[in-house]
Amino acid sequence: MLSLSFLRANGRLLTFGMLMTFCSSFGQTYFISLFSGEIRSTFLLSDGDFGSLYSIGTLSSAATLLWVGRLIDRVPLALFSAAVLVGLAAMCLAMGMVSGSLGLVVILFGLRLFGQGLATHSAIVAMGRYFETARGRAVSIAALGHTLGEAIFPTAVVTALALAAWTQIWTASGLALLVLAPLIFLLLKGQSERDRAFQTRRLDPANGGDRALGAALRDPGLWLRLPALLAPSFIFTGLIFHQVHLAETKGWPLSLLAGGFVLFAACALGALIVAGQLVDRFSARRLVPLFLAPLAVACLILAASDAPLAAPAFMALLGINTGIATVLLGALWPELYGITHLGAIRAFGQSAMVFSSGLAPAIMGLLIDRGIPIEGIALACAVYCLVASALAFFAEQAGRPKPALHRKT
Repeated sequence: MLSLSFLRANGRLLTFGMLMTFCSSFGQTYFISLFSGEIRSTFLLSDGDFGSLYSIGTLSSAATLLWVGRLIDRVPLALFSAAVLVGLAAMCLAMGMVSGSLGLVVILFGLRLFGQGLATHSAIVAMGRYFETARGRAVSIAALGHTLGEAIFPTAVVTALALAAWTQIWTASGLALLVLAPLIFLLLKGQSERDRAFQTRRLDPANGGDRALGAALRDPGLWLRLPALLAPSFIFTGLIFHQVHLAETKGWPLSLLAGGFVLFAACALGALIVAGQLVDRFSARRLVPLFLAPLAVACLILAASDAPLAAPAFMALLGINTGIATVLLGALWPELYGITHLGAIRAFGQSAMVFSSGLAPAIMGLLIDRGIPIEGIALACAVYCLVASALAFFAEQAGRPKPALHRKT
């Protein structure tokens, strides 16, 4: 467990991580999808139409993140993070004034880039870079912001939609972010010393142990693990983006899924705490082949049952997988490739995940439009989890050092 002295010494940096992941909520699929019905009604879009527009914005943000995300290796952390929150606030304010499909795509691009992409990227890179022996637990603490947002916003938005126009909610969200942005400089006061130490290490030619992005991309283990690493973002995004259709198909009130986010958040919280301990004890790379088990079971439950109790069970298992995945992905990149080029390498990983989450709404939306039942989609997702886990197992086995051979004399 983390000691009180550790929390006191690093409290501001850990709180910064929590703030950034909490603010990322405004660009996360679960938040945006709560407005799916209102957006589709306003712009006369089908599930597939809105899913395609969402995918265009998300895929564009993934390509941009690959370039912008590496700037965190060169720009001071406080300046980079404050700029991210201001950009996210601008996109929320713009959503409150959107008037056409083209503008909607641009705003979705910005929300996904600054929210899901860069806000989370800022927090997790900082945890991976400045913590080593307690990296898993530091990531788990920073990720509590995600859990807090998932616990608060679904129910809050459903309630707010009964009282105000959906555009007014987005405007209020943008104003709140503008108020929160200056807190970055307070929380990262004194961070310049850590930044200077990191830059000294990054520019030291004698530091050859850490791999650059190009070397990481030549590692077969990365590509064998990647299908497993992308599974949570694709499956979670696709199913939650179409939660309105999911609820209608199953005969569930939307409030059942929205309320399920409280259970989701509670399970994610428990999983975060446990996963942080497990990663620090066993390493992230050894856990990759196992972490999709809760997600596979969640998809099987969705495929097999229409009972109301299936909804909380589904959300609980999604929460467990999300908590584990958050810690695992935060610790895996520095564990495999070091911290010198962590911003660039994690930007690639985050970009790939955003890319997969961008494909999910369009692919699932088109399948829905063509009459494929949600049960069939969920079953296919479960099978994917099993195949991806097998590939990750092969990556770990191939990466283990071979035992020395002893000759008899």
